[in-house]
Amino acid sequence: MKEIQLTIKALSPLAIGTRKPGGSVSEAQDYIPGSVIRGAIAAQILQYPGVDQAQPGGDFQRLFLDDGAAIFSNAYPTIENRQRDILPVRLLPATAVSSKSNPGFRTSNSDNHGVFDTLIDRFCAEGHHHLYDPNCPQDGGRVEPYGGFYTVATGDDGKTIYSSQKVETRLLTRVGINRRRATAQENILYSIEVISETRKKGEQDTLFSGTVRLADETLASVLTDFINAQSQSLRLGGSTSRGLGKVEMTAQLQDCTVEVEHRIEQFNQQLHKRWHAWDIFGKPQNFPLENRHFFSLDLQSDGILTDQWRRTMVISPEMLCQETGVTDPDLELHASYSSYDYRSGWNAAWGLMKDVELVTNRGSVYLFSTPQIDQWLPALEHLEQRGVGDRTCEGFGQIRVCDEFHTIFREEAV
Repeated sequence: MKEIQLTIKALSPLAIGTRKPGGSVSEAQDYIPGSVIRGAIAAQILQYPGVDQAQPGGDFQRLFLDDGAAIFSNAYPTIENRQRDILPVRLLPATAVSSKSNPGFRTSNSDNHGVFDTLIDRFCAEGHHHLYDPNCPQDGGRVEPYGGFYTVATGDDGKTIYSSQKVETRLLTRVGINRRRATAQENILYSIEVISETRKKGEQDTLFSGTVRLADETLASVLTDFINAQSQSLRLGGSTSRGLGKVEMTAQLQDCTVEVEHRIEQFNQQLHKRWHAWDIFGKPQNFPLENRHFFSLDLQSDGILTDQWRRTMVISPEMLCQETGVTDPDLELHASYSSYDYRSGWNAAWGLMKDVELVTNRGSVYLFSTPQIDQWLPALEHLEQRGVGDRTCEGFGQIRVCDEFHTIFREEAV
């Protein structure tokens, strides 16, 4: 499978909103959904004469309509390093926590008390029949869940630097226009929340990083060339006729490689090490780690999960077996950390609102174990490439197996 790495630079404010059911206010999102990128590229392709979206076997149908259509991931905010390279952006899992009084990653120019993960420690504590209630390693105070996007870089001294990445938003006030007189209409004044085109008081450009994954190498190369040729012609979000949504999008084609086996091995090594560290409180009678391998599924985007025609927030062992085609009656779900929200949208091709979907929030974490890990490795690699649940081509249900952040413990808060 090929992967197109997308870098999106905002050249004007972006009106990428999310309207919740029953609400009248559209709030700006803190990222660019894959469905928005997918719709913008599709609309740009259809502007060319001779392109027929209904033509069987055509490039447009293979890109957007076939079963093996391109997978457009969400684009999350990121920054450039000193070498002008775009840093990979990551998502904090729902099990990450930080100090309530001084939350955030530890840096040389801040008083933040650091961020650490609780998934493995919580599992070990419950296995030893103890309540796990961690406190801040710096001041002993309370900790609370800490989420969001972050990047990892290497400093001049060789140390790893973790940095939170956020977009800046602002309100644009607009006046309604009387279409008959082409003048301002009285009593019609509204505001649009938008993503600002700059960050840190204009010192940095607002950058986003996303991907497009394709099984067809030739089609992936053609799509890469098209995106680069139309780099400043695409418009993202709403109110594009009012000057919003202008971006510069560049694409780079590369192989889609995943290291699931290595991450699972590292995860299990840390889990065993941590389990034996908890033996200081007394060894439990049963040893659940014997002859079993553990792995976590971390949602990197909102997921639309269905269990027997019903919406759910939990990936059960039966659902996972059905998604991957693996038969494993010994697969066990040990922990689930998830929440839900609602998502809708606008279908520009149909000129209609999309259905309101109940989604499982990004960052959700599920911990599984199985004695037959070898048969799961190819399935998990394929699952990480394609996603889980419905509408994965629009960026929903993207996952990461055994996120590295799960091995950052309390005494090593970053």
